[in-house]
Amino acid sequence: MPNVSFIPHAAARVSAVLAQLKDYLGDKVSTNQSVCEAHSHGEALELARLPAAVVFAETTEDVSTVLALCHEAYVPVVAFGAGTSVEGHVTPPEHAVSLDLSRMTGILQVNAEDMDCRVQAGLTRQELNIRLRDTGLFFPVDPGGEATLGGMCATRASGTAAVHYGTMKENVLGLTVVMANGEVIKTGGRVRKSSTGYDLTSLFIGSEGTLGVITEVQLRLHGIPEQLSAAICQFENLEDAVRTAVEVIQAGVPIARVELMDDVQMAASIRYSGLDELRPMTTLFFEFAGAPASVREQVDVTEVLARDNHGLGFAWADTPDERARLWKARHNAFWAVKALYPGFRVISTDCIVPISQLAPLIVGVKADIEASGLQVAILGHVGDGNFHTLIMTEDTPEGSAKALELDRKIVGRALALDGSCSGEHGVGVGKLEFLEREHGAQSLGVMRTLKVALDPRNILNPGKLLPDGLAYIG
Repeated sequence: MPNVSFIPHAAARVSAVLAQLKDYLGDKVSTNQSVCEAHSHGEALELARLPAAVVFAETTEDVSTVLALCHEAYVPVVAFGAGTSVEGHVTPPEHAVSLDLSRMTGILQVNAEDMDCRVQAGLTRQELNIRLRDTGLFFPVDPGGEATLGGMCATRASGTAAVHYGTMKENVLGLTVVMANGEVIKTGGRVRKSSTGYDLTSLFIGSEGTLGVITEVQLRLHGIPEQLSAAICQFENLEDAVRTAVEVIQAGVPIARVELMDDVQMAASIRYSGLDELRPMTTLFFEFAGAPASVREQVDVTEVLARDNHGLGFAWADTPDERARLWKARHNAFWAVKALYPGFRVISTDCIVPISQLAPLIVGVKADIEASGLQVAILGHVGDGNFHTLIMTEDTPEGSAKALELDRKIVGRALALDGSCSGEHGVGVGKLEFLEREHGAQSLGVMRTLKVALDPRNILNPGKLLPDGLAYIG
């Protein structure tokens, strides 16, 4: 650590850095109140804190300039994409610069024959797929929101299609990363495998902006399936629905998506998304993809398994518009619940277990919910053992405490079943208290050693990901 007695006060350091940044980057630097407020939080509004300034980077060189100057002055920097994270990842500490990458939306290279592309980190998955339409290729990782691809890398995102295509970890070939001192490195490459050197790409995937700032991403692409079919199946019993999803995976069905929404969630989604033809019952959403013969085989096996578990029959959505309507309803689940309980806070949990443990976990969680007296919706990507609860609570200290008590019980159940406190939302600050229990003190020690080696002044998103991490000079 530096001798802090020779370092000016934080406000003076920030003022000096902002003057330098404006000299180099001009109107890309903003201290406007409304701009700063928009960068004071992600979806976790209760964690909001104003940054000292926002810098809108447009190139890797811009990011390098920001980090080099901030590193020299010990000013913390928090990378910001679309602001859709739910665990406080993008909330800045005091006297910090929010580094917004949302203007970095270029597609730098598309290699259709090799099924890969290179993009800037501020591009969203939706925009990438629109611009890939004529190639017959698409990028499948679908977290639901308008997240940027750099942010998806930083949190190791997954989503509804992960059961078939994998998460960001499996779909990123390489990165351009700006280190804490402004140096630029490239990791990985375009090949599908390599046995040379440390796997630096995987090191930065899921590091939540604490080890470096991702500015470019080399992505795997996939062919658009010949046929897509979507269906829903409703169940009177939650455990029957979960068991069906688990058995589909255990039977080796290469299903594209299988999503769960319980009766509470369905009641909210029917009202919000106009699914008036459905009943407020536990529902599985299926999508099948591939050649027609393969799709037919997948459907046949899944229908048998659903029927054996007392499913009430399949309702099909075969046209693009019908499929889009179903999946939009699934992606809007959070907003549906929020609309049903105006004025309430919605706290989202995120647990994952081995799929054989999913039914015991959800049954136990349902009992915890009933004992809590809270209104809670259950939904999730049950094909890979990942599910969420949306806990509705009055926006009071007592209400929040009650919701967080339930959250801890849910996480505790998952960890006791060899699971994880987060399958896709990441750690941020919201999951810090569970990290040592999940990983152990020794593993956390190794993580801290990596942090110190790559960011010795602890300017990169300080206070996130690692509990009891290094203090930055505030």
